Amino acid sequence: MSLNNELAKERNRAAAERTLMAWIRTCLSLISFGFGLDKIIGAIQASRFEGSSHAHLSVRLISIGFVITGILAMAAATRQHRSTLRRLKSDDFTYREETSVSTATALALTVIGVVALVLLVAGGGGSV
Repeated sequence: MSLNNELAKERNRAAAERTLMAWIRTCLSLISFGFGLDKIIGAIQASRFEGSSHAHLSVRLISIGFVITGILAMAAATRQHRSTLRRLKSDDFTYREETSVSTATALALTVIGVVALVLLVAGGGGSV
């Protein structure tokens, strides 16, 4: 093993750690946003002593979507991180194309956005 290879592996390991930390921040934001959205809308509706149960269900569905996306993305990012570290430990480390956690998360957020738009257009997310 050459010193250059070991230094390159150390740089890749550090990059993998930074990537995992970025995923932790992203997933925490998704989970917090979903939880907070539901609680804020619930508090507003409770303070007005009114509220459409359909509108509240719409917000709850969107909130659940954010929380589930955050949880699944965190699980996938952790799995990908562990796989990368295992490959880095081997002597014959080579680059390998992996499924993109970012792309999967972006697709999930696109679905959540489309559902939110449909609910808003249909009047399900109407007045709070």
